[in-house]
Amino acid sequence: MFYKDERLALFIDGSNLYAAAKALGFDIDYKLLRQEFVRRGRMIRAFYYTALLENDDYSPIRPLVDWLHYNGFTMVTKPAKEYTDSQGRRKVKGNMDIELAVDAMELAPRVDHIVLFSGDGDFKPLVESLQRQGVRVSVVSTIRSQPPMIADELRRQADNFIELDELRDVIGRPPRDVGAEAQDRTSNVA
Repeated sequence: MFYKDERLALFIDGSNLYAAAKALGFDIDYKLLRQEFVRRGRMIRAFYYTALLENDDYSPIRPLVDWLHYNGFTMVTKPAKEYTDSQGRRKVKGNMDIELAVDAMELAPRVDHIVLFSGDGDFKPLVESLQRQGVRVSVVSTIRSQPPMIADELRRQADNFIELDELRDVIGRPPRDVGAEAQDRTSNVA
């Protein structure tokens, strides 16, 4: 489904990809992920979207964000909002869907193929619009988790669905327990 001469861009919904990989029991090695897609086409850009907690002295996702920034990824971040829900539980909100959609629409005239790492059904209209502009769209997520991490309507709309579990041997590394609880907090960013 990939052509060596096509201009390719990656759009990674950080918290969504983290949750999907965690549900499958592995961690993503982003160096290997980038290498895999550079091998598949002419990489124009690799975007990574995540919200960051501003007021934490140490954010567990900060080392990843810094590493990605220094290793060829275009980082798109914004402050996450912290609040207490009706049951008194601490929650974090930091949706990056609009930023991802705007960037994809702006880059669409300069690419042939976009790879979206997300299972969020809210991206279906974005995929439709990109396709109307002549851009092929592959979506990477999983149907092998319980429940599946990809919305059926997004999977059906994509030109190509790539099962994340099938990339495990290419882009995965065994999960680490160190800081897992802290990482869980950032995966709840919605």
